[in-house]
Amino acid sequence: MESIYGEYKDNLEKVKDYILYKIEDYNKPYEKTDHKLYEHLSVRIKSEESMKEKCIRKNLPVTPHSALSELTDSIGFRIVCSFVEDIYKNIELIKNFENCSVVKEKDYIKNAKPNGYRSYHLILAVQTPFEDVNHNVPGTYYVEIQLRTIAMDTWAALEHQLKYKRNIKNTKIIEYELKRVADELASCDLSMQTIRHLINDEEEHNENTTS
Repeated sequence: MESIYGEYKDNLEKVKDYILYKIEDYNKPYEKTDHKLYEHLSVRIKSEESMKEKCIRKNLPVTPHSALSELTDSIGFRIVCSFVEDIYKNIELIKNFENCSVVKEKDYIKNAKPNGYRSYHLILAVQTPFEDVNHNVPGTYYVEIQLRTIAMDTWAALEHQLKYKRNIKNTKIIEYELKRVADELASCDLSMQTIRHLINDEEEHNENTTS
Protein backbone atom coordinates (compact mmCIF):
# COMPACT_ATOMS: atom_id res chain seq x y z
CA MET A 1 0.00 0.00 0.00
CA GLU A 2 1.27 3.48 -0.87
CA SER A 3 2.76 5.48 1.98
CA ILE A 4 0.55 8.15 3.55
CA TYR A 5 3.57 10.42 2.97
CA GLY A 6 3.80 9.54 -0.71
CA GLU A 7 7.01 10.43 -2.52
CA TYR A 8 7.90 12.92 0.25
CA LYS A 9 8.70 10.35 2.92
CA ASP A 10 12.47 10.61 2.43
CA ASN A 11 12.25 14.39 2.76
CA LEU A 12 10.79 13.98 6.24
CA GLU A 13 13.98 12.21 7.30
CA LYS A 14 16.07 15.10 5.97
CA VAL A 15 14.00 17.70 7.81
CA LYS A 16 14.08 15.64 11.00
CA ASP A 17 17.88 15.35 10.80
CA TYR A 18 18.26 19.08 10.15
CA ILE A 19 16.27 20.11 13.21
CA LEU A 20 17.96 17.43 15.34
CA TYR A 21 21.37 18.78 14.33
CA LYS A 22 20.35 22.35 15.17
CA ILE A 23 19.07 21.39 18.64
CA GLU A 24 22.08 19.24 19.51
CA ASP A 25 24.42 21.94 18.21
CA TYR A 26 23.15 24.73 20.46
CA ASN A 27 23.39 22.46 23.49
CA LYS A 28 27.05 21.54 22.89
CA PRO A 29 28.56 24.47 24.85
CA TYR A 30 26.47 23.42 27.86
CA GLU A 31 27.08 19.67 27.74
CA LYS A 32 30.27 19.80 29.79
CA THR A 33 28.75 22.03 32.45
CA ASP A 34 26.16 21.49 35.17
CA HIS A 35 23.71 23.63 33.21
CA LYS A 36 22.65 21.49 30.26
CA LEU A 37 19.75 23.05 28.40
CA TYR A 38 17.90 19.74 28.31
CA GLU A 39 18.18 16.30 29.85
CA HIS A 40 16.45 14.18 27.22
CA LEU A 41 15.68 14.64 23.55
CA SER A 42 13.49 12.30 21.50
CA VAL A 43 12.29 12.51 17.92
CA ARG A 44 10.02 10.49 15.67
CA ILE A 45 8.31 10.54 12.33
CA LYS A 46 4.66 9.74 12.97
CA SER A 47 3.93 6.14 12.00
CA GLU A 48 1.91 5.42 8.88
CA GLU A 49 -0.87 3.87 10.95
CA SER A 50 -1.06 6.75 13.43
CA MET A 51 -1.13 9.36 10.68
CA LYS A 52 -3.89 7.54 8.79
CA GLU A 53 -5.91 7.24 12.01
CA LYS A 54 -5.49 10.96 12.68
CA CYS A 55 -6.63 11.87 9.17
CA ILE A 56 -9.77 9.80 9.68
CA ARG A 57 -10.35 11.26 13.15
CA LYS A 58 -10.06 14.78 11.74
CA ASN A 59 -12.39 13.92 8.83
CA LEU A 60 -9.59 14.49 6.32
CA PRO A 61 -8.85 12.43 3.20
CA VAL A 62 -6.16 9.83 3.83
CA THR A 63 -3.69 11.45 1.46
CA PRO A 64 -0.16 12.89 1.53
CA HIS A 65 -1.66 16.39 1.29
CA SER A 66 -3.62 15.85 4.50
CA ALA A 67 -0.60 14.35 6.28
CA LEU A 68 1.91 16.99 5.21
CA SER A 69 -0.12 20.16 4.70
CA GLU A 70 -3.38 20.00 6.66
CA LEU A 71 -1.70 18.36 9.66
CA THR A 72 1.55 19.60 11.18
CA ASP A 73 2.90 16.80 13.38
CA SER A 74 4.40 14.34 10.90
CA ILE A 75 7.75 15.12 12.56
CA GLY A 76 7.72 15.37 16.34
CA PHE A 77 10.36 16.33 18.91
CA ARG A 78 10.15 16.18 22.68
CA ILE A 79 12.66 18.14 24.72
CA VAL A 80 12.72 17.34 28.45
CA CYS A 81 14.43 19.88 30.70
CA SER A 82 15.40 19.94 34.36
CA PHE A 83 14.00 23.41 35.06
CA VAL A 84 11.13 25.53 33.75
CA GLU A 85 13.42 28.42 32.81
CA ASP A 86 15.43 26.05 30.59
CA ILE A 87 12.30 25.42 28.51
CA TYR A 88 12.08 29.10 27.66
CA LYS A 89 15.79 29.27 26.86
CA ASN A 90 15.37 26.39 24.42
CA ILE A 91 12.40 28.16 22.85
CA GLU A 92 14.42 31.35 22.42
CA LEU A 93 17.16 29.44 20.58
CA ILE A 94 14.74 27.42 18.45
CA LYS A 95 13.01 30.60 17.29
CA ASN A 96 16.35 31.77 15.85
CA PHE A 97 16.84 28.69 13.65
CA GLU A 98 17.71 29.55 10.08
CA ASN A 99 15.04 28.70 7.50
CA CYS A 100 12.44 28.17 10.25
CA SER A 101 9.47 30.17 11.45
CA VAL A 102 6.97 29.56 14.24
CA VAL A 103 3.47 29.20 12.82
CA LYS A 104 1.77 28.18 16.06
CA GLU A 105 2.64 28.00 19.75
CA LYS A 106 0.77 27.18 22.92
CA ASP A 107 2.09 27.73 26.42
CA TYR A 108 0.42 25.11 28.60
CA ILE A 109 2.92 25.88 31.36
CA LYS A 110 1.64 29.35 32.17
CA ASN A 111 -1.86 28.29 31.11
CA ALA A 112 -2.28 24.65 32.09
CA LYS A 113 -5.07 22.55 30.62
CA PRO A 114 -8.04 21.89 32.92
CA ASN A 115 -6.78 18.36 33.65
CA GLY A 116 -3.42 19.71 34.84
CA TYR A 117 -1.41 19.02 31.66
CA ARG A 118 1.59 21.31 31.30
CA SER A 119 3.92 21.62 28.33
CA TYR A 120 5.02 24.11 25.68
CA HIS A 121 4.07 23.32 22.08
CA LEU A 122 5.69 24.83 19.00
CA ILE A 123 4.90 24.23 15.34
CA LEU A 124 7.79 25.15 13.03
CA ALA A 125 7.50 25.70 9.30
CA VAL A 126 10.84 24.61 7.84
CA GLN A 127 11.80 25.91 4.43
CA THR A 128 13.75 23.31 2.46
CA PRO A 129 15.51 23.19 -0.93
CA PHE A 130 13.28 20.33 -2.09
CA GLU A 131 9.69 20.09 -3.23
CA ASP A 132 6.82 19.84 -0.80
CA VAL A 133 3.41 18.20 -1.15
CA ASN A 134 1.99 21.40 -2.67
CA HIS A 135 4.69 21.25 -5.39
CA ASN A 136 6.45 24.33 -4.06
CA VAL A 137 10.22 24.73 -4.37
CA PRO A 138 11.56 25.75 -1.90
CA GLY A 139 9.23 23.44 -0.03
CA THR A 140 7.76 23.81 3.44
CA TYR A 141 7.58 20.99 5.97
CA TYR A 142 6.19 21.15 9.50
CA VAL A 143 7.74 20.06 12.79
CA GLU A 144 6.01 19.86 16.17
CA ILE A 145 8.19 20.42 19.24
CA GLN A 146 6.99 19.77 22.79
CA LEU A 147 9.05 21.02 25.72
CA ARG A 148 8.53 19.84 29.30
CA THR A 149 10.29 19.48 32.60
CA ILE A 150 11.07 16.01 33.90
CA ALA A 151 8.13 16.30 36.32
CA MET A 152 5.72 17.37 33.56
CA ASP A 153 6.89 14.55 31.31
CA THR A 154 6.48 11.93 34.03
CA TRP A 155 2.95 13.13 34.83
CA ALA A 156 1.95 13.19 31.13
CA ALA A 157 3.24 9.65 30.56
CA LEU A 158 1.34 8.27 33.54
CA GLU A 159 -1.83 10.22 32.75
CA HIS A 160 -1.70 8.86 29.19
CA GLN A 161 -1.54 5.29 30.51
CA LEU A 162 -4.40 5.79 32.95
CA LYS A 163 -6.57 7.55 30.38
CA TYR A 164 -6.82 4.40 28.30
CA LYS A 165 -7.81 2.09 31.15
CA ARG A 166 -11.28 0.63 30.64
CA ASN A 167 -14.20 0.13 33.02
CA ILE A 168 -12.77 2.36 35.72
CA LYS A 169 -15.13 3.48 38.47
CA ASN A 170 -14.83 6.76 40.37
CA THR A 171 -13.42 8.59 37.33
CA LYS A 172 -14.22 11.98 38.86
CA ILE A 173 -12.10 11.20 41.91
CA ILE A 174 -9.26 9.98 39.69
CA GLU A 175 -9.43 13.14 37.56
CA TYR A 176 -9.36 15.26 40.71
CA GLU A 177 -6.34 13.41 42.06
CA LEU A 178 -4.47 13.67 38.74
CA LYS A 179 -5.08 17.41 38.68
CA ARG A 180 -3.93 17.71 42.28
CA VAL A 181 -0.73 15.79 41.54
CA ALA A 182 -0.08 17.95 38.46
CA ASP A 183 -0.40 21.11 40.55
CA GLU A 184 1.89 19.72 43.24
CA LEU A 185 4.53 18.81 40.66
CA ALA A 186 4.27 22.29 39.16
CA SER A 187 4.88 23.73 42.62
CA CYS A 188 7.92 21.44 42.99
CA ASP A 189 9.27 22.66 39.64
CA LEU A 190 9.11 26.25 40.86
CA SER A 191 10.71 25.34 44.19
CA MET A 192 13.58 23.55 42.45
CA GLN A 193 14.12 26.58 40.22
CA THR A 194 14.25 28.81 43.30
CA ILE A 195 16.83 26.51 44.91
CA ARG A 196 18.89 26.62 41.73
CA HIS A 197 18.87 30.43 41.79
CA LEU A 198 19.94 30.47 45.45
CA ILE A 199 22.85 28.13 44.71
CA ASN A 200 23.91 30.14 41.64
CA ASP A 201 23.72 33.40 43.60
CA GLU A 202 25.84 31.90 46.39
CA GLU A 203 28.45 30.67 43.90
CA GLU A 204 28.57 34.06 42.20
CA HIS A 205 28.96 35.78 45.55
CA ASN A 206 31.85 33.48 46.53
CA GLU A 207 33.59 34.08 43.21
CA ASN A 208 33.31 37.83 43.63
CA THR A 209 34.64 37.80 47.17
CA THR A 210 37.68 35.64 46.28
CA SER A 211 38.65 37.53 43.12
